[in-house]
Amino acid sequence: QLPSIVTDSIGAGYQCLSLILVALLSLTAISLYFHPRKEHAVTFNVPLPPEVRPNWVGRSWDDISGQEKQILDGQTRGIWSDKRIMSYCPADGRILGNANARIQPETPDGVDRAVQAAKDAQPYWARTTFTERRKVLKALLKYVLDHQEEIVTACCLDSGKTRVDASLGEILVTAEKLKWTIDHGEKALAAESRPTNFLMMYKKNMVRYEPLGVVAACVSWNYPFHNFISPVISALFAGNAIVVKPSEQTAWSSAFFLDIIRGALLSCGHSCNLVQSVICLPNSADSLTSHPEISQITFIGSRPVAHKVCESAAKALTPVTVELGGKDPAVILDDPATVKHLPSISSILMRGVFQSAGQNCIGVERVIALPGVYDNLVKIITPRIKTLQLGSILLDSKPNPTDPGHKPAIPDVGALISPSSFDRLEFLIESAVRQGARLICGGRRYKHPRYPHGHYFCPTLLVDVTPSMEIAQTEVFAPVFVLMRAYSVADAISLANSTQYALGASVFGHRQHEVQACVAGIKAGMVAVNDFGTYYAVQLPFGGVKGSGYGRFAGEEGLRAVSNIKAVCADRFPRFVGTKIPPTLDYPIQKSDKDTKNGERAWEICKGVVETGYQLSLTGRASGIWKILKNA
Repeated sequence: QLPSIVTDSIGAGYQCLSLILVALLSLTAISLYFHPRKEHAVTFNVPLPPEVRPNWVGRSWDDISGQEKQILDGQTRGIWSDKRIMSYCPADGRILGNANARIQPETPDGVDRAVQAAKDAQPYWARTTFTERRKVLKALLKYVLDHQEEIVTACCLDSGKTRVDASLGEILVTAEKLKWTIDHGEKALAAESRPTNFLMMYKKNMVRYEPLGVVAACVSWNYPFHNFISPVISALFAGNAIVVKPSEQTAWSSAFFLDIIRGALLSCGHSCNLVQSVICLPNSADSLTSHPEISQITFIGSRPVAHKVCESAAKALTPVTVELGGKDPAVILDDPATVKHLPSISSILMRGVFQSAGQNCIGVERVIALPGVYDNLVKIITPRIKTLQLGSILLDSKPNPTDPGHKPAIPDVGALISPSSFDRLEFLIESAVRQGARLICGGRRYKHPRYPHGHYFCPTLLVDVTPSMEIAQTEVFAPVFVLMRAYSVADAISLANSTQYALGASVFGHRQHEVQACVAGIKAGMVAVNDFGTYYAVQLPFGGVKGSGYGRFAGEEGLRAVSNIKAVCADRFPRFVGTKIPPTLDYPIQKSDKDTKNGERAWEICKGVVETGYQLSLTGRASGIWKILKNA
């Protein structure tokens, strides 16, 4: 039995905890009651494309002919018409958009009109408070959460991915970015106090983060919703207007996503012109990337295109944040705990390789395994990869009244955006096999029996790959599991660093000294430990080094990248203390017939000032002060 003093203490502790809990609940209730209504999420709606509604059928590829057929056939070969863009679902070939509602590539004049409209709307927006900007983001977040089905369906239709891939890669990360910006954006952009020094002790130093004006974003097709809205979130919260250039591959869904963002702005009483979207082909894109009114550009895409974008931006000296994809390694160590957890690690690797059919800039492109796990890893993943199913999630999961033999199913992997990469992929795999790699399964394009116009590539497992093989150096952006053997931790790090890319990486292990050696030794902009890609799910700065680009978006760094970082140095006590130039140093330097050494005195004062501020010892500083007093 416990002594009474102990039981009394426990009782008093419970009472204190109860009081604290009641106080916290009361404060929460008061906060919720008096919370400004202007920060509450506004509900709004926008017209939904008929394609995202249940049971939409639409036109099939085989229903079109003439010029439309020529345009579509050209697009699959990477040849785009400057008169019209046709959108279709890469998973099943259904045509997107009304036959009479043409998507026309923007001209240089159209690009200029979009920039000017954004420029005209921005000054008012720059004067809004963070409270007003949060209100817009809260309205957007509410819409995204309330309309996940429609947004995901649009992404699946325009990029060919599965619903699970769209939920993780489009909805979750967008909701995270919105919520993070709502919760932490103001702190990231609040003026910061910076330290002063001995000489300038009477000064106070600040760094302010101010709007740049109109910024631009040229984004890729692999995550059509998130890549479109992500730079918009940062730009708007930083007080900018933005012109987004989405990929021509996802032109149809981009129009819907633009309506969502503009709907949030309008519902909160702001101009929809703050966000512009221009679908333009390379021959007109220069008019955006070199536009003198664009203050900053975010580019997500390939390295060859990045060279052209940066060359164009240099005409106006416009800074560019560049994200160019990667050849991300996942290093699997072989300590006992990692060996034990290899089945669950394999599941993470499967997600890292095959999410969005491998069309993921931070996807796992190389799995580097140590000897103690290599063979077992091959045994675990081989049957899993062989049984992956390809298909259209929007059609396969439903009964088909025209095909009584069709059984509803859930495909694991969706389509690629285009068949234009198939020849290259097959060549890379065949070349690796000729050099000694083992092809366990896949390695070729897949002609889907139900979707002859779908763009599918067989889920592939290629093992015993070495760094001299081209496939170990080239970003495949496809559902290809590449396995490489490392013989030590140092060898694994060397293999991880053996490409021109350095975007993200993963390390799986439980010996901390080995894990930290990998984290420190692998050249990358981001590393996930015992996981894949989690740094993006918590809004850490996103970006790479080497051939993967430069600059960062996401997190504090991303918000500040679209801000004017202004340094301000002011008097701490302006009514009492300020900078005064001593007569001996004042221009023009005093000259006197009685004293021909004014120049020497000025020099001695300057030396005294420097020594007073920066000598390492008190004696040295005292000597500096004496020089000032003696020559003043």
